[in-house]
Amino acid sequence: MSHHPTTRGLLVALVAATSFGVSGALVKPLLEGDWSPAAAVTVRALVGGLVLVPFALRALRGRRRTLWTARWRILGMAVVGVVGTQVFYFAAVRRIPVGTAILIEYMAPLLLVAVAWVVTRRRPAAVVLIGAAVAAGGLLLVVSPSGGGRLDPIGLASAAVAMVCCAAYFVIAARPTEGLPPVALACAGLLLGVVVLAIVGLAGLVPYTASTAPVELFGATTAWWVPMLAVGVVATAISYAASITATTMLGSRLASFVGLLEVAAAALWAWILLGESLTLLQGLGGAAILAGIAFVRSDREGRPEDAVAEAASDIGPVPQAAPAPAVGTPDAAPPGASVER
Repeated sequence: MSHHPTTRGLLVALVAATSFGVSGALVKPLLEGDWSPAAAVTVRALVGGLVLVPFALRALRGRRRTLWTARWRILGMAVVGVVGTQVFYFAAVRRIPVGTAILIEYMAPLLLVAVAWVVTRRRPAAVVLIGAAVAAGGLLLVVSPSGGGRLDPIGLASAAVAMVCCAAYFVIAARPTEGLPPVALACAGLLLGVVVLAIVGLAGLVPYTASTAPVELFGATTAWWVPMLAVGVVATAISYAASITATTMLGSRLASFVGLLEVAAAALWAWILLGESLTLLQGLGGAAILAGIAFVRSDREGRPEDAVAEAASDIGPVPQAAPAPAVGTPDAAPPGASVER
């Protein structure tokens, strides 16, 4: 098997997309009960962060000061990567169809390409533009947003902010800091995100309810903590750590395009675990996303999208250093299924 860094990064990103994608199937029983999305996301992030604590402490042995050095990056990961994408996505789906909200949020890779174009004043390579168009078309086929439903301006604006947060997540994950391991960034970001989510919920900015009643999971009645533990370990701890690791290896642009596979993975998991329909068009959409990723990867002109991160360094006091290869959207699910990142 090839040991090329890009190949390894793509494999890690595939693990992240697959694990992110299963969250919809695992959390759906809770949301169909008395759990609000914000409460489910908070507990999920708490479980994921606690699971990563021992791994983060081991990775930080002898260099725990890097947590303070990288404090602005950790804060950005918590506020933008853990909280921002969630809160604004759920604000959007309260006003516009789920498929439309997902489609807008997952246009984040195209936003990264556009911003890099403006920052560098250099047109992206033709293969990147072709890949972006093919991947966007594939996303449209997988999501198949309904033409029905009222396109509320506030809902559309919330989805657009979620898209910006999703793009910023990949930029933050790709930025180098002084030796902060990806698993430590994922752990600290999740735990700090729990605090922010709790404040948002207690302030009444989003509905915040939970229940200890049993739930129906895959045709059987089980305790509420069973799906929550599964989503916390698989679709939070593993997925965020893998996603951040992959992004440090691939750069924000390529990692964001691979992240589109989360949408296809969510549809596949919903078909396998929940018995939801999986159409031929969705299958073709998944294939188109893969083709788009292949086009973007074939670009040999470097990673100009990282100019976005370099430009951002002029805004905040985030230290710079060489990346340390070792960890999220936002997940996505097909129309009708709830999505949390």
